[in-house]
Amino acid sequence: MTQTIIIADDHPLFRAALKQAVNQAVPEARAVEVGSVKALQEAVDSHPDADLVLLDLNMPGAHGFSGLVFMRGQYPGLPVVVVSGSEDLQVMRRSIDYGASGFIPKSAPLPTITDAIRDILEGEVWLPDGIAEKIERMQSDETDFSGKLASLTPQQFRVLGMLAEGLLNKQIAYELDVSEATIKAHITAVFRKLNVRNRTQAVIAIRQMEIDPSDTSLSGT
Repeated sequence: MTQTIIIADDHPLFRAALKQAVNQAVPEARAVEVGSVKALQEAVDSHPDADLVLLDLNMPGAHGFSGLVFMRGQYPGLPVVVVSGSEDLQVMRRSIDYGASGFIPKSAPLPTITDAIRDILEGEVWLPDGIAEKIERMQSDETDFSGKLASLTPQQFRVLGMLAEGLLNKQIAYELDVSEATIKAHITAVFRKLNVRNRTQAVIAIRQMEIDPSDTSLSGT
């Protein structure tokens, strides 16, 4: 059976590099490329038999780890591997804590990425050499909020992301092509699931998922 691998990254050149690695790791695989969290959700729904997602943390529609947490909550049977420009140990640790099946730095040479994809498809959790021992000694940074975030439906997740970007109800309704009343219902449900009372608290909560903006190693993610 042909394997399907979804490449989720908003940089076309890096998507092309990942596609090359996929083709080398699994020559008969079908690679599906997307550039946003919304497109990723649509791709997964269109390919329910997908075997793997290669996920960039910083795509449109995601706030740091929120895309990873959401994917693991909505599609628990689909392995997700973080592919990131960050090589910060805490980012790697949190990725594994939030359910990633591996962490591949974008700086890794093509043969290493190819080997990593092959190992992950065989059921292994892949990390760069020597990293597993280091992050095992680190304190977990996972929060209860991740479980609440994972409980959101796809549409609720999109609404929360737009709230975090500062959009008004009528703007969100326009973007999602639904009524304002529908958006208000979604927001009420989001507040209940996240155990917050208003927009400000919701935005503060989602920022728990963000990667430290002072981490300069994230440039180019």
